[in-house]
Amino acid sequence: MSWLTILRKRPAFRAAFAGFDVEAVARFGDADRDRLLADAGIVRNRLKVEAALSNARAALPVIDEFGSLAAFFWRFRPSAHASPRTRDGWVSETAESRALAKELKRRGFRFVGPTTAWSTMQAAGIVNDHAAGCCVHGAVAAEQRAAAARFT
Repeated sequence: MSWLTILRKRPAFRAAFAGFDVEAVARFGDADRDRLLADAGIVRNRLKVEAALSNARAALPVIDEFGSLAAFFWRFRPSAHASPRTRDGWVSETAESRALAKELKRRGFRFVGPTTAWSTMQAAGIVNDHAAGCCVHGAVAAEQRAAAARFT
């Protein structure tokens, strides 16, 4: 499954999963699971749908403990991460993403390996993996500094 496929289906995922409201998804039951599995607008893999519901339930204690998923994820921010200069500098996982994936699994999350954890860290702005010369690198770095002030 490519990221482009997932990105193109994002509006359908948002609608199917209650606007990505973790508490709402955590309350989904068997009828909701069946509805999701019949929704042609999303990826209808049973294991992944069930993992999404299970992960929403696993997220609730994390949110209670840390105040938000963001606060939890920011605990795994690398102490140093140099933005890549070329495509050869991009990585798909790091020691920190491996530690995050391990902790998520310990807390009951499913389908969360180090590459998925690294991608989440990128998407959340925890790491800035835009190439140093990229036109948005500076804007992402500024957003990252602002978020770091809130979560670290």
